[in-house]
Parts: sequence; C-alpha cells; structure tokens
Amino acid sequence: MKLKPLSDRVLVKRLEMEERTAGGIIIPDSAKEKPMRGEVVAAGPGKAGDDGKVVPMTVKAGDVVLFAKYAGTEIKLDGEEHLVMREEDILAIVE
Repeated sequence: MKLKPLSDRVLVKRLEMEERTAGGIIIPDSAKEKPMRGEVVAAGPGKAGDDGKVVPMTVKAGDVVLFAKYAGTEIKLDGEEHLVMREEDILAIVE
C-alpha cells in the first residue's frame, strides 16, 4: 500500500536500536525502549502560511531524523510499523 502524507505530515519508519551496550551487555527485549530515530519514507508538500503560500518541508524522503518520544500515530503498512507525525515533532536531522 502507498501512503502520501498531507500538509506538514511525515511518514517515518523507526530504525532499530543496538542490541548491546558500549560495554558489550546484551539488552533483553523487555528492557528495550522504542527507538526515537527513524528514516523519513515520505513527506507532505508543506504547511500553508498566514499569507496562504505553502511553506516547504525541511525534511525529505531518505533523511534520518530524531523525534519526540511520544510523537506521531503508529500505523502498519505492509506488515511494518511506521509513524505519521507533524514536522514540528521532529527534533533534528541526523547527518
């Protein structure tokens, strides 16, 4: 299924976290938190400004981003979990 976000919304696929700490300790599934890092799969055209003109998105498909812990709405596409969130919920682009 294809999904095209509207307005200033972004479709993000979570990236998996490391299964070991820097010291080599394996983290069990029960102790893992959901990652707050993901890859932008699709982005909407942008939000309409006060003057009616569309302000383009800062992020684009393929960008790796950090987002707020409880940001977005979880959805399942083709058996994989994704998030739909507003661009303002994205904290940073990872370079």
